[in-house]
Amino acid sequence: MNIIKYRNWFFVLSLLIIIPGIIALSVWGLRLGIDFAGGTLWEMKFEKGNIETSQLHQVLNLEKTEVSSIAATSQNSFLVRLKITDEAKINDLKDKLTKDFGRVEDVRLETVGPIISKELTRKAATAVLISILAIVAYVTWAFRQVPKPATSIAFGITTIIALIHDVIVVVGIFAILGHFFEIEVDSLFITALLTVIGFSVHDTIVVFDRIRENLKKHGDFAFEEVVNHSVVQTFARSLNTSLTVVFVLLALLLFGGASIRNFVLALLIGIVSGTYSSIFNAAPLLVVWQKLKVKNKE
Repeated sequence: MNIIKYRNWFFVLSLLIIIPGIIALSVWGLRLGIDFAGGTLWEMKFEKGNIETSQLHQVLNLEKTEVSSIAATSQNSFLVRLKITDEAKINDLKDKLTKDFGRVEDVRLETVGPIISKELTRKAATAVLISILAIVAYVTWAFRQVPKPATSIAFGITTIIALIHDVIVVVGIFAILGHFFEIEVDSLFITALLTVIGFSVHDTIVVFDRIRENLKKHGDFAFEEVVNHSVVQTFARSLNTSLTVVFVLLALLLFGGASIRNFVLALLIGIVSGTYSSIFNAAPLLVVWQKLKVKNKE
C-alpha cells in the first residue's frame, strides 16, 4: 500500500473539508455561548403538554424580554438564552409561563457579565496559542537527533500544520452548525479543542517516531519509501486506537445529556480529523518538505 504516492489527493480532500469551514467562519463566525458573549442561560422543564419553541418565543416577547435563542433539549425541556436578566425578572417570567403552560421547573440558570465573558475569551485564546507554541518547541526538541535527510524543524512545522488543520476543521464545522442549527460554543468547546490538539499531536508523534527509527535502520532507502513504510506500519495501530475513542464518544453523543453534547461532538470531529491528518497529511508533508529542500539545493 503506497499512501504517500497519492498525497496530493489527500491534500485536496483536506482542502475540500476546511475551505467551507473557513468561509463559514469568516462570513457567519462562531455562535458564542454566554461564557464568551455574556447573558443569561435558562433551562426549563414543563411538567406536561406539547409545547413548541414558537409558543415560548411569543410569550417571552410579549413580556418584552430580549431572547437570543430558544432550543428544545428534550421532551418539554427548553434552553433559553437571554440578555442579562436579574432574578426578579426570571421569577416574573416563570409565573407567566406557569399560568400559560402549567408548572415549570428550573433545570439550570446561569448569568455571565460582559467583563467576565471578555476575560474568558482572552484566556481561552491565550491557552490555545500557548499550547501550540509549546508543542512546536517540544516536537522540535524531541526530534533534534533525527537521522538525515530529515530535520527536526521539518518534523515540528509539519506537526503544527496537521494540528492547525484539525483545529480549523472543528471550528469551521461549528461555525456551520451555529448558523444552521444554533449550536453555541462555550468554555467546554475550548476544553475540547485543547484535547483535540493533544490527541492530534500524540497520533502524529507515533508516526514520526516510527519514521525516525526506520531512517536509522534503512538509511540507504529513498526518504519517500521510508516514510511510506512507516505510515503503513503504524496505520492499523492509529486506526484501532482512534476507533476505541470514537465508539465511546458516539455512545456519549447518543445517550449522554444535552449539557455535554456539543463538547462530545467537538471531540468526535477533532479525533476523526486528527487520525486522518496524522496519517494522510503530516507524514506526506514531510516528503513534500524534503523534495522542496532538494529542489532548492539543486
